[in-house]
Amino acid sequence: MAYYWFKAFHIIGVVVWFAGLFYLVRLFIYHVEAEAEPEPARSILKNQYTIMEKRLYGIITTPGMVVAVAMAVGLLVLMPEYLKDGWMHAKLGLVAVLLAYHHYCARLMRQLHRGECKWSGQQLRALNEAPTLLLVAIVMLVIFKNNFPTGATTWLMVGLVVFMAATIQLYARKRRLDKEKAALDEIPEPQALQS
Repeated sequence: MAYYWFKAFHIIGVVVWFAGLFYLVRLFIYHVEAEAEPEPARSILKNQYTIMEKRLYGIITTPGMVVAVAMAVGLLVLMPEYLKDGWMHAKLGLVAVLLAYHHYCARLMRQLHRGECKWSGQQLRALNEAPTLLLVAIVMLVIFKNNFPTGATTWLMVGLVVFMAATIQLYARKRRLDKEKAALDEIPEPQALQS
C-alpha cells in the first residue's frame, strides 16, 4: 500500500513542480518586459512581479519539487530493482538537469530583483521551453522504460513537439514586431517647414 501512496504523491509533486516552473519563467518574461513601460507603471509592475515570483517559487514550486523528490526516494527504497535499469538512470539524469534548472531559476529571480538580469524576453521565452522538453522525455522514459520506441510514430511526436515550440517562438516574435510597429505608428510625422 505504501507504494501507491508514494506514487500518488510523487505524481502530485511533479504536477505542482512543473506548474510552478512553467509560470515562474513566464513571470520573468513579464518582469523583463516591464522595463520598457513608462513610470510609474514600470515600478509598480516590477514590484508586483517580484512579490509574485517570490511567492510562486517559495510556496508552490519548491515545495512541489521537495514532495516529488522525497516521494521518488520512497519509491526507490521500496523498489530498488529499478536502480538497475537503464531507463531509470536516464530518468534520474534528466531529473538532475531539472533540479539544476530549478536552482538556476532562483538565481535568475535574484538577478531580476536586484536589477542585474541580462536576459531578454525572447531569451527567457526560449528558456521556458526547457522544462517542457524535459517533461516529455521523462514521461516517455517512465511509460516505455527499456522499450523506448524508435519508429515513425516516435519521430512524428518529436516533430510535433518541435513544431509547437517553433510556433510559440514565432508567435511571440510576431507579437513583439506588431507592438514595435504600433509604437512607430503612434509617432507623429514631422510637419513640413512652412514658408
